Amino acid sequence: MAQLVTRVDEALMREVDELVAQGAASSRSDLVRMGLERIIDEHRRQRTGRQIAEAYRRSPETPAELAGLDLTTRSLINEEPW
Repeated sequence: MAQLVTRVDEALMREVDELVAQGAASSRSDLVRMGLERIIDEHRRQRTGRQIAEAYRRSPETPAELAGLDLTTRSLINEEPW
């Protein structure tokens, strides 16, 4: 596994140590790895969302597609036991 060396200020290190002590992660390294994974995942999700939005701008839904969605949504709501 590759290593990543970084510097953080004392306040951030105290926060990291506190989270590790509370059981949020098994070690400082594990906590940093979790944080990096979350940031990367969030970035990917945002990029995917932008790509989807751009695809809909290039090729918007047709009125027939939207009407079908309305009918399906109404049907699903009517099936609810409220």
